[in-house]
Amino acid sequence: MTDTRVAAVAANFGRDIEDAFAQIAVILDDARARGASLVVLPEATLGGYLANLDGFGDVALPPALDADGPEVRRLAELAGDLVVTAGLCEADGDVRYNTAVAVHGGGVLGIHRKVHQPLGEGASYAAGDRFAAFDTPVGRLGMLICYDKAFPEAARALAVDGAEIVCCMSAWPAARTNPAPDLAADRWTRRFDLFDRARALENQLLWVSANQSGTFGSLRFVASAKVVDAGGDVLATTGTRAGVAYASVDLAAMLAGARGGMFHLRDRRTDAYAIPVGA
Repeated sequence: MTDTRVAAVAANFGRDIEDAFAQIAVILDDARARGASLVVLPEATLGGYLANLDGFGDVALPPALDADGPEVRRLAELAGDLVVTAGLCEADGDVRYNTAVAVHGGGVLGIHRKVHQPLGEGASYAAGDRFAAFDTPVGRLGMLICYDKAFPEAARALAVDGAEIVCCMSAWPAARTNPAPDLAADRWTRRFDLFDRARALENQLLWVSANQSGTFGSLRFVASAKVVDAGGDVLATTGTRAGVAYASVDLAAMLAGARGGMFHLRDRRTDAYAIPVGA
């Protein structure tokens, strides 16, 4: 029996990248002390998210970073022996993407550009166009960003590509209309939690969900970082406060147990899933 200890982070990251790295260093030091191998940081860890989702862009957009640039290299050096995933605003020439990177041992293991864009996010970012899993020291891993998880096809594409773990990084806010004073009672918190549990259960894999916490601009984030097992059960959560949710999982045993009987990927009927013409 070999347990993998994973950490899902709920924290507030804004425009100040030096402050972000100071927070990251503390989080990673604690993760090592607790025996973690994988740390999942939120969407927009480096440079913060948008101040609003009204479709007019952001008065002060996040700094656009190169995926091969000094900030990502610094993150990879801080990661060291850990596998760490984090979000940033990526510059590709004049085009910006809402991007997640996975780093380890001073290098980049994988990159994901957010595909699904909610509300006015498309005014600030171009959309990615693919989902792909990749091998890491903790297992075969896939990444999603926030609204991506609302689409079953996104997580399923990663599972079909062999993902054993999905790291979903979010800047998921509370409801914009009729928000609940108590974040735990907010309907968008409930949706965030339901998506996490459903995607883990549908695909019978380990789901590690990180989120921004606190506020930024007009947005109030629901935190709710969590680790969900292949049966859809929450192993650890921060609730609606900042913090780190830790859980230890024997990944091979968990996957074998969940998939030993009704194995959803095996039992798919792709011949029956044809999309109607014009849909």
